[in-house]
Amino acid sequence: MAERKRRLVSNELTEAALQLLASKGFDAVTIDEIATTAGVSKRTFFRYFASKEDVVVQFLADMGAGMRAELAARSADERPSAALRSAVAVPIAACTDHADHADRALRVVQLILRTPALHARFLERQAQWRDDLAAELTHRLGLDPDTDLYPRLAAGMALNAFDTVLHRWSESDGGEDPTELIDRAFAVIAPALDAV
Repeated sequence: MAERKRRLVSNELTEAALQLLASKGFDAVTIDEIATTAGVSKRTFFRYFASKEDVVVQFLADMGAGMRAELAARSADERPSAALRSAVAVPIAACTDHADHADRALRVVQLILRTPALHARFLERQAQWRDDLAAELTHRLGLDPDTDLYPRLAAGMALNAFDTVLHRWSESDGGEDPTELIDRAFAVIAPALDAV
């Protein structure tokens, strides 16, 4: 019960912070404002997060966990390109599942890509995601993590496609469909991914 309550408060804080940060910009939002919007005290905010930046970082951590879980759940018989495409499509699908949610997700992506401190943290997280996806690929394909180059290269290619799609979606201000973009990106890299 306590864990459920903790998760609920964390989710409320994250939702309030992302909404405010996306609409007003990173520098214009205070921690007091986030706490007030979430209906908690500033002290409660600091029990969950050390800074505004950490709220976004936690959001990104959840994104990476979803990708790895999706890759792990894919059939072992599936082509690596299809499995990796499904894995990196998880956060894309979460961003675009409802029109109002897609608009907010786009603003959050734009905030991350346009705020140097957040973009740096995003790139740090991508490095962790690459390692996690590479470990999953190593296991999935029965490769040797000490000698095989494929898992890390394949994970990096998939995440580079993901990053390219986010940038293109952001720059088009939501005009381009990220699901179509991910399909196009993987059409380019699939031959290399499947040459394992």
